[in-house]
Amino acid sequence: MAMGKYSRVDGRRSSNYCSTIAIVVFVGVCLVGVWMMMSSSIVPIQNSDLVSDDTPHEVQKKIDDNDSTQFEDSSGNFPLDAAKGESNTDNSQDESDTGNSQGGSNIDAQDNQTLPDKGSENTVEENQEATIKESSKDRTENEEEPKIHREQNSGDGEQNAGDGELNSETGETKTEGGETNEAEQGGSEESTDENKSDSNEDEKKSDTNENSVDIALENKADSQNEEQKVEQNQEENVERNQEDNSEQSAGEEHIEIQAKDQASNEVFPAGAQSEILNESNTGNGAWSTQMVESKNEKESLESTISKPNGYGWKLCNVTAGPDYIPCLDNVQAIRRLPSTKHYEHRERHCPDEAPTCLVPLPGGYKRPVQWPTSREKIWFNNVPHTKLAVVKGHQNWVKVTGEYLTFPGGGTQFTHGALHYIDYIQKTLPDIAWGKQSRVILDVGCGVASFGGYIFERDVLAMSFAPKDEHEAQVQFALERGIPAISAVMGTTRLPFPSRVFDVVHCARCRVPWHIEGGKLLLELNRVLRPGGYFVWSATPVYRKVPEDVGIWNAMSELTKKICWDLVAISKDSLNGIGAAIYRKPTSNECYEKRLRNEPPLCEESDNADAAWNIPLQACMHKVPVLTSERGSQWPEQWPLRVEKAPNWLKSSQVGVYGKAAPEDFTSDYEHWKTVVSSSYLKGMGIKWSSVRNVMDMKAVYGGFAAALKDLKVWVMNVVPINSPDTLPIIFERGLFGIYHDWCESFSTYPRSYDLVHADHLFSDLKKRCQLTAVIAEVDRILRPEGMLIVRDNVETVSEVESMAKSLQWEVRLTYSKDKEGLLCVKKTFWRPTETQTIKSAIA
Repeated sequence: MAMGKYSRVDGRRSSNYCSTIAIVVFVGVCLVGVWMMMSSSIVPIQNSDLVSDDTPHEVQKKIDDNDSTQFEDSSGNFPLDAAKGESNTDNSQDESDTGNSQGGSNIDAQDNQTLPDKGSENTVEENQEATIKESSKDRTENEEEPKIHREQNSGDGEQNAGDGELNSETGETKTEGGETNEAEQGGSEESTDENKSDSNEDEKKSDTNENSVDIALENKADSQNEEQKVEQNQEENVERNQEDNSEQSAGEEHIEIQAKDQASNEVFPAGAQSEILNESNTGNGAWSTQMVESKNEKESLESTISKPNGYGWKLCNVTAGPDYIPCLDNVQAIRRLPSTKHYEHRERHCPDEAPTCLVPLPGGYKRPVQWPTSREKIWFNNVPHTKLAVVKGHQNWVKVTGEYLTFPGGGTQFTHGALHYIDYIQKTLPDIAWGKQSRVILDVGCGVASFGGYIFERDVLAMSFAPKDEHEAQVQFALERGIPAISAVMGTTRLPFPSRVFDVVHCARCRVPWHIEGGKLLLELNRVLRPGGYFVWSATPVYRKVPEDVGIWNAMSELTKKICWDLVAISKDSLNGIGAAIYRKPTSNECYEKRLRNEPPLCEESDNADAAWNIPLQACMHKVPVLTSERGSQWPEQWPLRVEKAPNWLKSSQVGVYGKAAPEDFTSDYEHWKTVVSSSYLKGMGIKWSSVRNVMDMKAVYGGFAAALKDLKVWVMNVVPINSPDTLPIIFERGLFGIYHDWCESFSTYPRSYDLVHADHLFSDLKKRCQLTAVIAEVDRILRPEGMLIVRDNVETVSEVESMAKSLQWEVRLTYSKDKEGLLCVKKTFWRPTETQTIKSAIA
């Protein structure tokens, strides 16, 4: 707190009383004049008797010793991954400045500062001359020196119990409404007033010998104190305005952590613990130009906040209601189809323009039941469909039990439970080795996906899919239960997966006519099945002897021989009264070359087996890779080693996505995401990970984000955009799964499917190709209420997404920016608009 500096007058008495009085009065007048000239440039000198034990150097060391990398990336060529050094926040001047350095620390609310008395051995004339010289020197230096304004958080850097504003030299923590903590400022002003009062008292005591002189000095000192207060108030107002600025100059860091739901005891990172808040605001004089630079942006942000529905969000008025999937519910496009013989009406038909409306919530929607309880029961109101319970209840698919839908764990082929069925398959073929040799499987015609839900217990990931058909909401049941699934059909186009990636393909009475039209559908499975992988077929033709089933069995036997699949095992499960046949795909081309007839034919050399986005099915086979340098020629490492080890077919001669040699790129990416997840996402976002089960990475690259979450009870849908480098085979190779997608279209999933959505440098790219508002509306569609969205992108895009999130009345949990890169974490709420928008293409 600034307070006046003065030189004590301690005159020696003279025998000449009148002379003494004249000298004292003259010195007093001069002293008051000098004091008035010095008042605007006086700065506090730290009192060693009152300061805390923690010096500024020690405080900075504590900050640096804490978890300082929560929101920092590891070293490597990745966005936001600048290696962070220690911030030098101890801005001090040379000692030769004789105590005129500005910007003393304010630590632990110890604001009381005093000035040491000057020596009194000089004569009156010497004191007067020294005072005048010192005043002139102080004014000159203070006019030339830049002013450094620093504030340190009161306390140890942790968030206050209330939602007040936490100002530290490392950043800002704001309340939901963005209000400043005036109580702390008021306390500071009171402390300033007390120091001023103490200064006045000391002044009075120094001249008690002469009452007339005391009165004169006191009157002038009071006048001077009033002027000081006015000037100090002006300085404090400017400082408050500087603190309110929402952006920092180049090279500085800025973060806002809005702590919501304090009753939930969520812990948010303090600035001193994460380094993302480390900040020193340096400018010339008391008035930083940052205030002017940020004014327009701040006003723009405030205007956006004041209009929660500034983007004109409306509720989708469609026939599908709360279950609306834009690319699967395009009624107009489906009506125009010339044929539905090959399930064309179950395939994707996206509207010409992606919708920007929001899907309504079903009545009575609640926060989903947490995993693993959700595998057995979900809220009925969240998926209010009863048809499957009526049609498939006797097969233990699903039942209505009070306010819940319950899942006994059965299916058409395993009415006595999925776990018994899973163990039965391994007993039939031990080499399948669930969770070691076989890690990633495709479950065709999954129903409610109980098979995929229970095989998690064997460390296996199942990509389950089924069409949106008369078995209403079967995939939605799966997702609500916390089981991976998508809405898809084996129709006229290839599945959205690369070739040779699934360890096992499973079909438990999946109702797919594999044998018709030259085996076109089975050949699509052959494309996605890894060489040496297994096809598990559990269907009535395997164990029933009725004419229809016998005919299908004979046709399948002939077809599997033509495509060189070996029947390695066949058995019957006496408990469930079913049987299963297990086939193995060849690991060489020898069988293909020995066939007497080239039927089905081998695909042309020019045919790219990995091309999968809107590619028509073909009744041909691709050769098996045999060179060790080719993907698919060797089986991956067993799980879990395969998740960490770069595939053998990644060569150093190849350039990775981030510019390094491919194997090094892979490893650096994994280390990067392990650091980000462990230091930031698991600790500093306020995410309740026990409530997170279904996760989507909208731009997965190598799958490093998903790999970093492998020890949690979550699964990650890794999406590789169609205009990004095709790294999806790498993701499958490491024991994870994913899918191709164009984010300018809707994803093939039901609304409210995911607990957490992650987007790393995706939206800035999408802005070049499609409307970002429609993309955010799609994120809103697939994200559950109270679900989290994490965005990493350039500052401009992050700011735009944040503005949209606020207009959706989502809670902003964290924003962070550095070197033109940004990080945003927002939480979706239950808010829905009241106005509606009719989507004509989706009206039946």
